[in-house]
Amino acid sequence: MTASSTATLSFSDGSPSIEFPVLKGTVGPDVVDIKTLYGKTGKFTYDPGFMSTAACRSAITYIDGDKGELLYRGYPIEQIATNCDYLETCYLLLNGEMPNAAQKDAFVSNVSHHTMVHEQMQFFLRGFRRDAHPMAILTGMVGALSAFYHDTLDINNAEHRHIAAIRLIAKMPTLVSMAYKYSAGQPMIYPKNDLSYTANFMRMMFATPCEEYQVNDVLVRALDRIFILHADHEQNASTSTVRLCGSSGTNPYAAIAAGVACLWGPAHGGANEAALSMLLDIQKNGGVEKIGEFITAVKDKNSNVRLMGFGHRVYKNYDPRAKLMRETCYEVLGELGLQNDPLFKLAMELEKIALSDEYFVSRKLYPNVDFYSGIVQRALGIPTSLFTAIFALARTVGWIAQLNEMLADPDQKIGRPRQLFTGATARDVMPLHQR
Repeated sequence: MTASSTATLSFSDGSPSIEFPVLKGTVGPDVVDIKTLYGKTGKFTYDPGFMSTAACRSAITYIDGDKGELLYRGYPIEQIATNCDYLETCYLLLNGEMPNAAQKDAFVSNVSHHTMVHEQMQFFLRGFRRDAHPMAILTGMVGALSAFYHDTLDINNAEHRHIAAIRLIAKMPTLVSMAYKYSAGQPMIYPKNDLSYTANFMRMMFATPCEEYQVNDVLVRALDRIFILHADHEQNASTSTVRLCGSSGTNPYAAIAAGVACLWGPAHGGANEAALSMLLDIQKNGGVEKIGEFITAVKDKNSNVRLMGFGHRVYKNYDPRAKLMRETCYEVLGELGLQNDPLFKLAMELEKIALSDEYFVSRKLYPNVDFYSGIVQRALGIPTSLFTAIFALARTVGWIAQLNEMLADPDQKIGRPRQLFTGATARDVMPLHQR
């Protein structure tokens, strides 16, 4: 990252003009470095939602929303999702390069031997109500890991950070399955080290003491692809939360718990659940025959009806993850004999209309990954309430990679956004009897 040129900021109030360096990354827009703005001018910038602000420098994930491009460490997501499994993707995000065979074997073995959680975590789990939302449980349990693993809390120790990363990646499937089993009233299923990461998770989810889970490679691969496609996504809300939380020097478990809490928001991690709920509502109210009425309501500015699973804050083209998820959707429904599933037929008809209707085309409201992932997870038997927890499981490695990168950045300081104050100016407190 180098200063390729300068930008001049001029003021109409007579203040002198100021020059700032313009930084050029390896790809993407140039960035005006304004960190000295306040010191030189006494002024801040105003950017709600950080739409035009780069809060950090990163070499992990790059998105070109206009092209519909997503790169993990320079590798296109299409190639990774086709040629790699989730733990290879984890290794790549954490280390910057693809593992060779020996490195992959060592990494997989390391993760596999950290999948169990402290037995006392079960007592912590039992403190929740049976009907507690899985994300409420997951937020608490991830944060509680710091109470059980005191030996990896020093963020300034590279070995501690490495062990914490392995533990979080390994234990997240166990925690998610525990939350599911608890809400379902079923006993917890312990992990098995001889299964793959994703097969192990599906077994912990769906096996019972009276019936062993039969591994289906097509279904395992489908869920593994969901994990890959959600592993990281640049500086989104939850990743920014993890970075901001970590900038205070807190331990990795607390920082990741903050990310889980942020992801819980329906505008972020709950999008696939919202997309599936929309399809179910259309199906309940007449199905394919009523899509025309639904589309009309979506276009009506006075209507509260929204088209979920289409469009994206960053992508202004077809979400590359959606193309991959669409293929996976067909594979899963074919494997399970659900090709004529009415919900899938409804989704395909809705997709067809949205991609040809000028209203949606002109607004670039293309299907995103959430549109298909909800259908796939439903076909796999994952309850809707667990969708966001699955997302958190997949995104954990991205959060860790981003956190570690931030901690290694010599320019990084504790996050401290500024504000445009619009409240009352200084005033005196009157005695109670005079108010």
